[in-house]
Amino acid sequence: MSEVQAKAPKRILILGATSGMAEQCGRLWAERGDALFLVARSSDKLAAVAADLKNRGASFVDSAVADLDDTNHHPELLAHAINSLGGLDVAFVVMGALGSQEAAEKHFPDAHRLLHTNYVAPASLLTWLANYCAQRHAGTLAVVSSVAGERGRKSNYVYGSAKAGLTAFTDGLRNRVDREGVKVMTIKPGPVKTAMTQGMKGQEKFADVEVVAATLVKQIDKGTDVVYVPGIWRIIMAVIRAIPERIFKKLNL
Repeated sequence: MSEVQAKAPKRILILGATSGMAEQCGRLWAERGDALFLVARSSDKLAAVAADLKNRGASFVDSAVADLDDTNHHPELLAHAINSLGGLDVAFVVMGALGSQEAAEKHFPDAHRLLHTNYVAPASLLTWLANYCAQRHAGTLAVVSSVAGERGRKSNYVYGSAKAGLTAFTDGLRNRVDREGVKVMTIKPGPVKTAMTQGMKGQEKFADVEVVAATLVKQIDKGTDVVYVPGIWRIIMAVIRAIPERIFKKLNL
């Protein structure tokens, strides 16, 4: 019996389960027999993903259609998901939206929606999940932020600022709950080929989502604190952060 087969199935909650990154990670978890609970907004897409993961060998698949922007319903939703799974080993928080920087610059309601989806709503989910896991001294919270949060750029500073806030939130959360036996993993992807980035300039250079997913599943198993995917982005962002502001503000980024 292989090492993977010998391990007990993990109970994994995927929040934002129909995103390209989440779907690919879900396939890898299903193929090794993990138990999955999926949450997404689109009932049709969610049903298709759930059926696919069942066919791929997941030991258990359940789902709930929900608007994760609705923070008032997070406690009820998360309690239902964990009860359905019979506990929780991993929560994978993949919700987010690129939105339109141009629209957000002109109309604050557009900016507010981006800030809410990319920071406020994930922070709400993580607060509940962290408290649940801390009480049980176990669990991993894997959270997708972005390299866009490393430094504000004119092309996406509304989205980037929300991701910067989410990164800081997960940093502080990790500092709070690590001593309680809870792992908090901050994931910082560069551009990845998914439906979310379709049509963006330079897409031919974006990372393959299957390669990214394989890296994430491996690092979530290891309990790594911070992961850049692909790894080259750790170096790229170190260079970008080091550019003096007097120069950086004149760059067309």
